[in-house]
Formats: sequence, C-alpha cells, structure tokens
Amino acid sequence: MPNSSQLLSVLDHIDADFDNSLARLFALLRIKSISADSAFANDCKMAAEHLAKDIATLGFAAAVRATAGHPAILATSNGKGSARPHVLFYGHYDVQPVDPLDLWHRPPFEPAVTDHADGRKIIVARGAEDDKGQLMTFVEACRAWKSVTGSLPLDITMVIEGEEEIGSKNFVPFLEANSNALKADFALVCDTGMWDRDTPAITTSLRGLVYDEVRIHAANRDLHSGIFGGGAQNPIRVLTRILGSLHDDQGRITLPGFYDGVKDLPPDILAQWKTLNLTPESFLKPIGLSIPAGEKDRLLIEQISSRPTCDINGIVGGYTGEGSKTVIPAQASAKISFRLVEGQDPAKIRKAFRDYVIARLPGDCRAEFVDHSSAPAIALDWNMKPLAAARRALTEEWGKEAVLMGSGASIPIVADFKKTLGLDTVLVGFGLDDDNIHSPNEKYDLKSFHKGIRSWARILAAFADAPAR
Repeated sequence: MPNSSQLLSVLDHIDADFDNSLARLFALLRIKSISADSAFANDCKMAAEHLAKDIATLGFAAAVRATAGHPAILATSNGKGSARPHVLFYGHYDVQPVDPLDLWHRPPFEPAVTDHADGRKIIVARGAEDDKGQLMTFVEACRAWKSVTGSLPLDITMVIEGEEEIGSKNFVPFLEANSNALKADFALVCDTGMWDRDTPAITTSLRGLVYDEVRIHAANRDLHSGIFGGGAQNPIRVLTRILGSLHDDQGRITLPGFYDGVKDLPPDILAQWKTLNLTPESFLKPIGLSIPAGEKDRLLIEQISSRPTCDINGIVGGYTGEGSKTVIPAQASAKISFRLVEGQDPAKIRKAFRDYVIARLPGDCRAEFVDHSSAPAIALDWNMKPLAAARRALTEEWGKEAVLMGSGASIPIVADFKKTLGLDTVLVGFGLDDDNIHSPNEKYDLKSFHKGIRSWARILAAFADAPAR
C-alpha cells in the first residue's frame, strides 16, 4: 500500500511534468478519430494504436483488439497478485464530427491553450473533454505513479473503445468475448462532470432511456381540407391530443404505473442537494427560461437528476414547406423519450406508452410504433466503500466536499458493465457544463486537466487502502 510521502512525491511529479502531460494530450487530440464517418476509419485505427503504444510504456500489456467496427484497446497491469484491489478503467478515443466547421474559432484538430472570456485557461479542440482529455487524466496519473515508485498502487485493466459516439454497437460483444480478461472488483468511468469549476463530484445515478416513435394513420391519402374538413379524422389532431395528455397540471406523467418502483432520495442526500442551491435563475436563465417545467412538488435539481421524465423530441405531420397547402394529412408522427430512474423497467414503460396511445385512438385511426433504443437506469449503493474512498480523495484535492450527484443523462456502458461483467461503476469526471461537447469550440479547462490527474493519483492511493467492495 502506498504511504503519504509517496503520494506527495507523485503529486509533485504531476506538477513538474504537467507540460509534458499536455503535450501528450495534444498528440492524441490531433488524430481525427471521428467514428461516425467511414472516411476517418484509418484515423480511428491510428488513435487506438497511438494510445496502446503510450499505455504500454507504463508497463501495461497493451494491445489493439479488433471488433466488428473500430478497434478497442485492452491493457492490463496486474503482476502483483490477486490480494490487491483490481479496477477496470473505461474510456473512449472516438470523437464527434466537427460540423458546422465555420463556427469553430480555430481548426478543431489543432489543439491550443487559449483564454476563456472570463479569464480561465482552456484547451480547445474536438475531443478535448469528450473523452480524450478525460481518459488522459487517468493515464497520466498512472504514469506519475509508475515514474515515482516504479509500480502502480493497485491492479488496473484499461479498456478503451472507439465507437462510444455512435452507440457502442460492437462493444458489448467485445465485452462478452473478453469477459475473463476484464474481471475486476469494480469499474471506473471518466466521462462525467463536476458540480461547478471548483467543486468535484461523483455521479451516483444515471437515468435510463426509452426512445419510441409513434405514427398515427388515418385516410389512405392526404385530403383537401375544404372538402373533407370536419368529416375526416386528422392524425395531427389525434396525435397532439394524446401527447398533450401525457402530463397533468402538476407536471406528473399520466401513464398508468409509470411511477411504480420509483423511490425518493435518501434524506441525507436530499439535504446535501438542497445546499447546492440550484435555482431557476442559475440554471434556466442562461437558456432564456425562468420556470421549472417538471413535477411542481419537486426541487429543480430533482427534476433534472433523480426523477423520471417524458419529452416529445420531434413531431411531423402534414405540409411543412414554404407557403400554404390546405391538407388533412394521412399520417402524423412523433418521437418521444422517457428518462427512467432506478426501479423502472424500460420494457414495461414502453408497453405502457403504447397501450396508452392505442386506448385513445378514435375509429378510423391506427398506430404504428418504432423502437429506437432503451437502457435501464443505474444507481450505485450509497454505502459502497470505493465510492467513499473516491469521495475522500476528491475532497482532499479540491478542498471542497465532493458532491454525490445524479445525472439526468444515460451512459449505457455502465449498464453493460453490470449486466455483462457483474461490475458496479464509480463515475468520476472533470467536465463542466460549458465545455461545448458535441458542439463547435469544444473545450476542457486547463484546471480540470491538471487537477484531474492529481485527483486520480489520490483516488488510486485511496482505493489501494480501502476494501474492494
């Protein structure tokens, strides 16, 4: 187990070597590993080979492994025996497309440290935060431990994929095929964020997802509204009436059984969230809004983090071109997403929605459904020992108590780790809300990168001293 003087030496080394850490990140950021576009397939391969070669210099047995799509990296460093804790670290090297290119202030694959409008130093490049900068905080922490002590404080396996930005469709088969090599006590993911630029956070819950599409059909063709108006069913009217009834006046979702199994937050966590003082002024005003739209008896932070939701993501019907065309359309469609919390079954929610629609169809109408995606919610055990160890380490590094927070988003790989490998996941990240991930001018605060490395160095030491579960 590492002692305190070793940890201090490691932290000093991180500070002294930071310029080199930044140069290594820049080398990775220059690789155009856009997974969505087949024109960049060789770049994705190049990124995998670059990372595997770099990680191998830290004493890992690192190899690029083929998948049905872009390659993955599997790296192991566990030569000290099974008595030590063993963690599985996950990251992804692929990035989003850069369009629209004309909105970037500088070339997206020419990384640079620049000044933010408020004076912060930031790293600007595609992938700076999502996820190259984040995964390199972990790699650089391992490098520091290896450089100072000659070894790592615990056993580590890294798995880094190249298709996260396109749904990881080939990654679960990869996990299944390599399950023996991926055994560990728990997993780590660095693809999340902080509460604010000075307050670290651990994401303890992720909402699940059901994404469905409904198409309402009526007449066998579009109809002239002057001739058939008032006599023929209008699918847009039918659809909007059904969609408008999905929420009641209190903001609650009206599907029968929707809230079955949904639990309230533990009182101590709710009390901590109240102290964070997330207000409509701070959260909604920057996007031009002022009134929370969720359940009226819930805090805003609950509405966006720990409560289930229903949102209409798109609606199409009839004539939408320039000018006018007086038609009653033959069909209308909408895409609807449900963000789920622990205790909700995606299959049951999907069925409840479809049953709800069908029960409200008038005669002469029929519904067609398209299943787009689903994933269960994830919630960590609040008393999980590695979670407590990580929280202590983050608090020591940042000088502020680390927040345990829920995320309104979904990270399907966390559910895959649980289902395929039986592993719980500790989610620690250093991203900020204004990092522009998936948008032009993506950034990563220089402070996030530097203190992220220091944070992981502390967390690894804390894990080495804590029980594995």
